[in-house]
Amino acid sequence: MLSDWRGPITDFDRDRLNRLDRAWSQALSEARRFEGSGDLASVGALTDPDAGRAGAEPPVGEYRCRTVKLGNQNRDGLGYVVYGWFDCRVERTAAGLRFSKLTGSQRQTGLLFPEASDRLIFLGGLALADEPPANSYGRNSERDVVGVWERIGDRRWRLVMPYPVYESTLDLLDVVPR
Repeated sequence: MLSDWRGPITDFDRDRLNRLDRAWSQALSEARRFEGSGDLASVGALTDPDAGRAGAEPPVGEYRCRTVKLGNQNRDGLGYVVYGWFDCRVERTAAGLRFSKLTGSQRQTGLLFPEASDRLIFLGGLALADEPPANSYGRNSERDVVGVWERIGDRRWRLVMPYPVYESTLDLLDVVPR
């Protein structure tokens, strides 16, 4: 079982994680300035940077999740996109607690590392389109994903991914039990 994320994290991802506050600020500003797709007002606490609560570790089980992309790396596209719901799972493995987005065109899979009572650190990989699930971290910087996992409601969590390689400034994954 891996107990500390500080060992396997790459320098590039450590930098992204260290700039999380800046990513929140920039992404929310861009979401307000540019036209978007979907109902951003409907996601509630998901887009509140201060919504994290104690008890971040989710129970093992099946979940529904949706991606909300805030900001735009190209500065000429949408300010936000709210996607529909997909299938996700949290499972306990020999390596630790694992989160997987099972359906959709961008699917994150990785480990959730203890950090504090109000957050876990996610290190994972990204599979696109019909590729097999991503099963490694640290082998392909264009597919590595780093994020912060937080509880934002009684039975609601989010994965906050600053400066993803593709498209947005900040990706949020809204996660609720199925």
